[in-house]
Amino acid sequence: MSVPPLPRLGLGCAPLANLYRAVTDEEAEATVAAAFDTGATYFDTAPHYGLGLSEERLGRALAGRDRASYTLSTKVGRRLRDLAPGEAVDGQGFTDTPARAREWDFTADGIRATLEGSLERLGVDAVDIVYLHDVEDHLPEVYDSGFPALAALRDEGMVKAIGFGMNLSDVLARLVTDLDVDVVLCAGRWTLLERTALDDLLPACRRRGTQVVVGGVYNSGLLADPRPGAPYNYAAAPADLLRRAQDMAAVCAEFGVPLRAAALRYPFAHPSVISAVVGAAGPAEARDNAEMFAHPIPDDMWTALVERKLLDEDVPLPTAAGNTGE
Repeated sequence: MSVPPLPRLGLGCAPLANLYRAVTDEEAEATVAAAFDTGATYFDTAPHYGLGLSEERLGRALAGRDRASYTLSTKVGRRLRDLAPGEAVDGQGFTDTPARAREWDFTADGIRATLEGSLERLGVDAVDIVYLHDVEDHLPEVYDSGFPALAALRDEGMVKAIGFGMNLSDVLARLVTDLDVDVVLCAGRWTLLERTALDDLLPACRRRGTQVVVGGVYNSGLLADPRPGAPYNYAAAPADLLRRAQDMAAVCAEFGVPLRAAALRYPFAHPSVISAVVGAAGPAEARDNAEMFAHPIPDDMWTALVERKLLDEDVPLPTAAGNTGE
């Protein structure tokens, strides 16, 4: 099997599951509808997101739509179960979640059951891509049973493409090198502020023909709004990175480009990158993502960022024509 064609902009569906703040069912449905309206018809979710709430809300929002009109990915590794009597919910950043718990499970039966649970919540017969999720602390189990179980589901045609999703590009590079990986979702390591994936993961993907979906293009918020106290990797941004992001924003403004637009476009400079998934907690944010992605960016802006030493001289740069650089 192979990775299905993806729109260059997709919707990351963690915010639909009350990530850090509650959204209503109606807001979640309107967000998905706005993504459809703007052509961002790749939807990435996971059981981890709100203990299944993201999948449930996404499934309701997709109900009645032509299955061929969108692409869907979810994740395995964390299996959901109902809470035992007296057991408290551990939201892990998600609020107002169902009364469930997460358990790591990389057995063949566990991988299959986790995917079947996702299909039920999503209300579909199959998903297009399945990622093993945040498995950096469970690599022996991944090599022993988790990835072989997922590959078996690919061989059966239950899923079209398989891979890994996590924040650690060096671990992803190892997995791509060792295993028959179709696609990876790398969050936060190939952005305007971070090049770590360029030095480990992206070369491995070029060699192996593995495709890359990027997440975390705003580095959890700093590149969306580089103000004092802005988050970077889910904590307050260090002073040097805040200054660099602010300097980038100033250069972008000289060319009439919002920093958000530059952050969204930049990862596509590398030819292995096929799509970016960006979260939205409401329809206005989904529309803004699309507007930022479509914003014209002159080639001279990227050159200016390099000349002012805000980007390294050896990084690839996007082009206004939409071609990827080397």
